[in-house]
Amino acid sequence: MNFNEVKELISIVDSSSLKSFELTLDNCNVKMNKTGAVAVPQTQTETITLSSVQPQSVSVSAPVAQTAPLAEAESASEDKKDDDKSGNIVKAPLVGTFYESPGPGKPVYAPVGAKVKKGDVLCIIEAMKIMNEVVSDFDGEVKEVLVKNEELVEYGQPLFRIG
Repeated sequence: MNFNEVKELISIVDSSSLKSFELTLDNCNVKMNKTGAVAVPQTQTETITLSSVQPQSVSVSAPVAQTAPLAEAESASEDKKDDDKSGNIVKAPLVGTFYESPGPGKPVYAPVGAKVKKGDVLCIIEAMKIMNEVVSDFDGEVKEVLVKNEELVEYGQPLFRIG
């Protein structure tokens, strides 16, 4: 890993919503943590392990602007005041196209109001022409579908609220 690759990695992590990042390449270990004056609960941590033939060691800390976490915390508290959105959130396990049914004209897997059990199929996400079933991790009723049919979804994007 050379200096330009480290700079690019810092830029990518800094512009993302990640709070911490760790990359291990054989004897090379890169750890990045965003810190700020405002305490915001950590929402996402990813660990990636790869193999490489260039053993080096790099440790980097990337500061985060204080206004971004403050704005996120304020908007989160406003959302809670406006609507009581209790329930469990099912998130997208991969990037792809969201489909609410197995095919055109077929019944929707999990419409609002449907009772679901852990392991029930909620939707399909198509990625690289492969249809991936997304199953519920919770028992309950579908309170809200947070995306539209055939919409592109990102990894970790909320799809369903189950209460």
